[in-house]
Amino acid sequence: MEAALNLTNKVALIAGGTGGLGQHIATELQSRGCTVITCSRSQNGESHHISADLRSPDSAQQAISHVVEKYGSLDIVVNAMGVVAFGEIGTTSIDTIEEVFLTNTFGHIFLVQAALPHMPKGSVLVGISGVIAEQNLPGMSVYGASKAAVRSFDEAMSREARKNGVRIIDARPPHTETGLASRAIAGTAPKFPVGLDPEIVAKRIVAAIASGETDLPSTAFSN
Repeated sequence: MEAALNLTNKVALIAGGTGGLGQHIATELQSRGCTVITCSRSQNGESHHISADLRSPDSAQQAISHVVEKYGSLDIVVNAMGVVAFGEIGTTSIDTIEEVFLTNTFGHIFLVQAALPHMPKGSVLVGISGVIAEQNLPGMSVYGASKAAVRSFDEAMSREARKNGVRIIDARPPHTETGLASRAIAGTAPKFPVGLDPEIVAKRIVAAIASGETDLPSTAFSN
């Protein structure tokens, strides 16, 4: 546990901030006094939204620069973007494998790399690897591997970033009802048990940001 963070008047960037979990994280941060900027590949017409493809390192750098220049600070970054694919590896195309890793793994790395030099001491960066990073499953090997890579990256970054006073949180919530499984880029989702309420998951992640926590395993979440 590290020092708590007062969220009032902090500037937060939520990658994937219009998605099933990201929008709830954005709402919760706003309710605690943050200025929240969402980022996704789509346009939504909101003034606090950036349209950017974070799978590109140049786009990630530009998005971060825009936030810092317009809002004067960058105190919280949450990466809630992601795609999922289902199916055994023998039936999974190379294009699908590349898309999963570009979005889930490389996009996360590019975002962290771009954001860290601009984040002041005491700021927080959150990666959401999910329970799949703790135990991969058949039919989800590519997705699980992409998320396990995020967890491993976050583990190393927690030590690297500490030198600059930046806290890294890796969040691994159990299956959550975000609708992601129904939007798979390949394959068909297996029958999952009912997942967690995304609003509850979002509140738990934001509570960890505020309280000074440094890791959120699957056991840290509950209905």
